[in-house]
Amino acid sequence: MANQLPPDLSKKNLSEMQFYVTQKHGTEPPFSGRLLHNKREGVYHCLVCDAPLFMSESKYDSGCGWPSFYEPVSDSAIHYIKDFSHGMERIEIRCGNCEAHLGHVFPDGPQPTGERYCVNSASLNFTDDKNGEQIEG
Repeated sequence: MANQLPPDLSKKNLSEMQFYVTQKHGTEPPFSGRLLHNKREGVYHCLVCDAPLFMSESKYDSGCGWPSFYEPVSDSAIHYIKDFSHGMERIEIRCGNCEAHLGHVFPDGPQPTGERYCVNSASLNFTDDKNGEQIEG
């Protein structure tokens, strides 16, 4: 079972945009995220609970305006939910540990998976493999 944090605790520790994205299932404006152009080697974690989500090796530039990945670190890292909002049918992706909203996955990504995990920077925390520096999205 996922360990979702109480909204009042999350709101205290998150910026307004981070709270909006992760707890209210919002979306940051395209091309605005701090991690969009990050090219460092490392691991992208859930901003809320710090669970590992994506490796830098799976990140690519899809041109969509949000960080894109072609696969998560494991099958259990991501929770998939059908999303029928905004008159569309999409697959929402949430942190497999705490259920924080991350973004959506689409079937138009590169091989080997053919998937594009379109993720809000505001839902991520990046840890650099070389120096351990952490960057919040």
